Amino acid sequence: MTGAQRDFLDRATLAAQQANHPFPRMAASEAALESAYGLSGLASEDNNLFGMKQHQHSIYDTVSLPTHEFEAGEWVAVTANWVKYPDWASCFADRLNTLTRLSHAYPHYAAALNATDVETYVREVSQTWSTDPKRADKCLAIYQAYVSLTPPAEGAD
Repeated sequence: MTGAQRDFLDRATLAAQQANHPFPRMAASEAALESAYGLSGLASEDNNLFGMKQHQHSIYDTVSLPTHEFEAGEWVAVTANWVKYPDWASCFADRLNTLTRLSHAYPHYAAALNATDVETYVREVSQTWSTDPKRADKCLAIYQAYVSLTPPAEGAD
């Protein structure tokens, strides 16, 4: 892990803690995967660290950008509407609110939010968060590399 990657994870963990995420270092690890450690255009220009697509009833601005989705066993190029956030704290808070709001329709989001460990959390949330079938394993790899370098802090998972 590079110094820049660790710095991203430290800053993202702090933002996740500010949003009262139950697993802030895992949320930071998810953000690292989804945003290429904050280097994606969506992250660097729009503070969207999770690939949050625009909500039906938007609160924040919208940006339309190309992406790839895993559909019918293959990656396909599509254009999607994404949320543009004013800052990282807003992104983490909206992501947590989205999981909570959708937990009645997606029981695995409820299971993720009620999880007692990071692996259960990320495996549950990854069931439909992304079309990448290996998302949970990728997040866990980032998380494990990060926590091996970072002693647990107050409020950290």
